[in-house]
Amino acid sequence: MSSWVLPACESLHFIGMAMLVGIVGVFDLRLLGMAKRLPVAPLQRLMPWALFGFVLTLGSGLVFITANPRQYLAPLSLSFVAKMFFILLGCLNVFFFYATGLKRMVDGVDAGQDAPVAAKVSAGLSLLLWVGVMYWGRLLQFFGKSF
Repeated sequence: MSSWVLPACESLHFIGMAMLVGIVGVFDLRLLGMAKRLPVAPLQRLMPWALFGFVLTLGSGLVFITANPRQYLAPLSLSFVAKMFFILLGCLNVFFFYATGLKRMVDGVDAGQDAPVAAKVSAGLSLLLWVGVMYWGRLLQFFGKSF
């Protein structure tokens, strides 16, 4: 692999994660009651950019695995498994947010209003999971093969 590919992917991975966690984090914090002067609907219009950040991170992550599969897969790294588990739970949380109608309930939350309790639970879980993804991802460099 060319000498510039992995550093470029590192940058794309970081940019994608910043987009994902930055946008989703602001949205989640609003649902939890911070910045109540903001209506929720305009923040939701940023979600396609968060999805783009997720796809960017996913694509660059696949390059890392392809370039050095032994760091992640042979034998399985505990950090890698934990990161993938947190990503799975984060994606399931997003799925349930949209599938259960929470998104429609949150659409109507205007400036100064509180989000429904179920949306607050989902937002708190989202913050915990995406920070967990970053935590376990960071540990990949330090704790390679544990299984």
